Amino acid sequence: MKLVIDQNRCKGCNLCTMVCPYRIFTSGKKANRRGILVPDLDRPERCTNCRLQKMYGRTLCGMCQMTCPDQAISWVDEKPSEPHKVEVEF
Repeated sequence: MKLVIDQNRCKGCNLCTMVCPYRIFTSGKKANRRGILVPDLDRPERCTNCRLQKMYGRTLCGMCQMTCPDQAISWVDEKPSEPHKVEVEF
């Protein structure tokens, strides 16, 4: 699974950047078409709960999704042929 931020729903509050234990979000630098600085996914492969859920049966952390007041964060299934990188930190 991979994390997705809905550009149309996000209001740029950056709560996700503050609560993520894996620090995969950074404050947005470019405004979207509505003039809002939507957070960027900086190295989403660090979110091991998202990437390894199916492989190891882990429970999703969900801190970013639970904290988002606009429900702009969701997980989507990756295509089987979609390349992805997993980064495990100790």
